[in-house]
Amino acid sequence: MADNDKPIIVKKVKKGGHGHHGGAWKVAYADFVTAMMALFIVLWVLNQSEDVKKAVSNYFKDPTGYSQFGKNVIVGQNSGLMPKKDANLHSGKGESKEIQKKKFEEMKEQIKKELSKNKVFTNVEKKIKFEIVNEGLRIEMLETEENFFFDIGSSRLNQKAIAVLKEIAAQILTLPNPIVVEGHTDTRPFAAGDFGYTNYELSADRANSARRILVENGVSSDKIDEIRGYADKRLRDPDNPYSLVNRRISIVLKYMK
Repeated sequence: MADNDKPIIVKKVKKGGHGHHGGAWKVAYADFVTAMMALFIVLWVLNQSEDVKKAVSNYFKDPTGYSQFGKNVIVGQNSGLMPKKDANLHSGKGESKEIQKKKFEEMKEQIKKELSKNKVFTNVEKKIKFEIVNEGLRIEMLETEENFFFDIGSSRLNQKAIAVLKEIAAQILTLPNPIVVEGHTDTRPFAAGDFGYTNYELSADRANSARRILVENGVSSDKIDEIRGYADKRLRDPDNPYSLVNRRISIVLKYMK
């Protein structure tokens, strides 16, 4: 075939647009948005109270420990960050026993002061006992002749007992210390004997009744370390095993290590 018989090939180049430049602009835009968000967060924090600033700082130091505060940032509870019941959750760590003991003493006096305002709680010292023990501070609600917190054989708290527990809850929720709730009975046996419902079940049920009132009034359930049902094995008056003072609820604020 001669050279002039070869087919002529025509290339057409489409013009228009500027082609594809990749995804670099997306990365730059994402960085810009992130920077703006960080700026707004900083401006928001600077406009908050010192408590909020401290809590934000502590969050970044210990995100796991402060995770329960995060849910309150949006709804704005208590200055926008921490609910009252957990405001001092992490304070106390590393404090000496002497410092914690001093706080226990202050709380004890505050509980007495609040209860004494109510005429129902006359002679509080006879009904509520405070003791510093090896474990921490023990608060005991004692039965007396003129004051019953439970009916005999029952774990149901009466209104007077609930009122006392509310005042105690209002104070102990301000401290971060773990809590133990104990139930105690006198030596009166149940008719069913050792194989039915016994003083062990009764004492544990009474402790759980007290625990529920504490939680309902702001004490975090995470702070409840133990529930103990001692039955009649820790008599307050061992010489009088049927004495009313042996029927009691004990709330122990344990020392933090």
